Amino acid sequence: MLVGAGYYLSKSGRDWTDEELKSMRVTREQAPTSWWGRAAARTTGMFDWFIKPAWDDLLPPKESIPFSNERPYTLVLSLDDLLVSSVWDRQNGWRTAKRPGVDYFLRYLSQFYEIVIFTSQNSYTAEPILEALDRYMFYISFRLFRESTHTIGSKVVKDLSYLNRDLSKVIVIDTHPDHVSAQPENAILLPKWKVGQDDPESDGGLVAFIPFLESIAIYRVPDVRPLLKAYEGKNIPLEYAKMEAADKQRHLEKWAKDPRSRPKTGHNLAHWAGLDISKTGERATAAPPNVPLTYLEAKRREAQLRYLDDLKFVEANSAKLEKLREDDRQAAMADVPGSLLDVVSRMRSGTPPPGSQKKKKKKKKHFMPSDPPPHHLSRLYNC
Repeated sequence: MLVGAGYYLSKSGRDWTDEELKSMRVTREQAPTSWWGRAAARTTGMFDWFIKPAWDDLLPPKESIPFSNERPYTLVLSLDDLLVSSVWDRQNGWRTAKRPGVDYFLRYLSQFYEIVIFTSQNSYTAEPILEALDRYMFYISFRLFRESTHTIGSKVVKDLSYLNRDLSKVIVIDTHPDHVSAQPENAILLPKWKVGQDDPESDGGLVAFIPFLESIAIYRVPDVRPLLKAYEGKNIPLEYAKMEAADKQRHLEKWAKDPRSRPKTGHNLAHWAGLDISKTGERATAAPPNVPLTYLEAKRREAQLRYLDDLKFVEANSAKLEKLREDDRQAAMADVPGSLLDVVSRMRSGTPPPGSQKKKKKKKKHFMPSDPPPHHLSRLYNC
């Protein structure tokens, strides 16, 4: 035994390989350089299974996802005390309430962001809540649970370095400082929301953050971290609203000074009074000066129209969507082992090799909506 231990120690102090550095997510300069340091790191690394995320890459590569170039940014959202709040009493047990505006927040911003729900809950408790938030899985791209967290000391951390995403394009919104302690420069920390705090001015309100978040995606900010740093410790919705109002004022002043913005007809007085007199002399409806929209306002109007199209699409095809949802549920239930013997059999046999089982002809299901899906939702169905 002593000989074996000595042999292990002699080997564990060897230099790092490129594969080891990649799995440790450090550079050669950041890794321990001494013999004892390397040996200690390899020894403690045997317990990584218990403290690190279950997978090295929590999300699939961005380039493998259809239409990913339309949503280059990733928005990581906590679940508890941010999107929902749970309360318990003796009469009803546990009850979960949705935060006011959460449906609009998720649906609208899913046009701009790849939305990832990252919760410290286990999947069996969080899945029913997420089913209620996004019944047809249109808006939430991925769901990450407790097994995806990283335990550092006594802290449960949502380590964004495991996301398999460019962190310059990642924003995480959470209510717990420990959860974002690995990458605080990517984080927006909000106070916890509890049932009864329905006043947006008292809890910050999710909807109030939409203008700030959509502007990041519209203007294609190259790195979100310096921007989040500039707003650190401030009321983001309020400060951003002030900045946008100042930009609008500058836009109006520039427009007013532009000679091309002045009326070219001889009816200047009538025009600025809000009246439009045609060549026939008839009085038309009031027509305010044609102030052009800012780039942000134009893009925001387009996004709001797409959002309304999404709602119409889901409403018009709700029956078919429910049927697809039920078919998926039945298929999942059919794949569940019916007994302990089935479980043991699957564990012993493993995955059968290709072609070893008789193939069953399965009728391909097509989703045929009554109306073509909006462009935003077309990535979800091959209609």
